[in-house]
Amino acid sequence: MRIFKIISSVVVCILISAFTWQNDIRPFRDVNNVSFTSGETLMFKVHVGPVNAGTSTMRISDTIYEINNRPCYKIAVEGKTTGFFDLFLRVRDEWGTFLDTTAIIPHRFYRNIEEGKYRKYEVVDFDHREDTALVSKLDKKTRRLKEQVPFKIENNSQDLVSGYYFIRTLDYQNYHEGDTINVPAFFDDETYNFSMRYLGIEPVKTKLGKIDALVLSPIMPENSIFDGEDAVQVWLSNDQNKVPLKVKAKMWVGSVEIDILEAMNLRSPLAYVD
Repeated sequence: MRIFKIISSVVVCILISAFTWQNDIRPFRDVNNVSFTSGETLMFKVHVGPVNAGTSTMRISDTIYEINNRPCYKIAVEGKTTGFFDLFLRVRDEWGTFLDTTAIIPHRFYRNIEEGKYRKYEVVDFDHREDTALVSKLDKKTRRLKEQVPFKIENNSQDLVSGYYFIRTLDYQNYHEGDTINVPAFFDDETYNFSMRYLGIEPVKTKLGKIDALVLSPIMPENSIFDGEDAVQVWLSNDQNKVPLKVKAKMWVGSVEIDILEAMNLRSPLAYVD
């Protein structure tokens, strides 16, 4: 009987400990995403005035990956120069994120940067339970691990790719013109607020047709590259998809624009206007 009591006590202690441990774990948020899903592919052209400068693709893999025991979309953003620009500054960049399908936060971010002779390769692993990010810096030639640096981050921080997909999930009916949207972010070894000003709704002409668009302007710190307030503007389709249709950046060298060419495997039909 005494042995039975000891075993029972041990079992009870284990159950209580397990229950307490489960309750100590911070639950992941649940974001209502009706905007995008697996297989979505968006293609863009980049141009400086009338001159084509490059192309870009944003692609969500058909496969669901598991990172940190969580299901994730793999999203890859690729950009490259073309024509005249390719001769003088060859760019072959890939930025990617493994995005939690429910919480819409990144579990892993990577970037492979090849711009002229410049190279940068790194991987960032996010731990949203502990609010940390581990940056793995890779050798420029071998791509082998060179060093790892841990950073403290804000809860539900985004990387540069996942942040743009998160803002597609927001309900813009809750915002008024001039409102500021703040998203905690981690990029280039720094934590910061990714802030945007909501400028309202306007129709925009695209290769896909004329579409009503939500207009956002990322709030840029003072710098010598971008020209004035609202120097960068982003147009998202004013429908469930909230597809990025156009980006325009006023720079001291002139205006750089990114325009959508194709949109495949969208979650919902685009809402065209006359």
